[in-house]
Amino acid sequence: MDEQQYKSTYQNINPHRCVFEKAINSRVCNCCKARRFNLADREGVACNSKNGLNRCTQLICLLREKARFALQRKEVDQVLGHAQEIKIQNGGLLGLQSQIQGADPEKVEDIDTLLTIAEDKFQIIDDFPYSQIMQIISTYKIRKRRDHSKSKKQK
Repeated sequence: MDEQQYKSTYQNINPHRCVFEKAINSRVCNCCKARRFNLADREGVACNSKNGLNRCTQLICLLREKARFALQRKEVDQVLGHAQEIKIQNGGLLGLQSQIQGADPEKVEDIDTLLTIAEDKFQIIDDFPYSQIMQIISTYKIRKRRDHSKSKKQK
């Protein structure tokens, strides 16, 4: 399946793509509203809640906008690379969770619950403590890929 065909098929079977798909696929975050599926050799994530998707979309847009300085991006509309998007998604959600729990978490068990608790505490998404969240995004370390050639040599 070529890339264009893959993208077309993906859109047809997943019209409500989870905006935190990279965070969920990295296994750092999870969500009770997420539904995983496989297409070809890739894993996708759909959102089962229209309201949840709207709320998450608002948050990811704010995280991307506010992370421009932390990620040294000059242009607002600059396309993010995979590593930067992972930093924003994982670092942003872990940073938000740390502001609620008061500790540095390693995982977000449920994005939907986290946002509900955060909205109860801070009232609206615009008032989340973004300066503290940006500190976590800027220091977030992406897990290195496994070197499969070493494991093959050891066998």
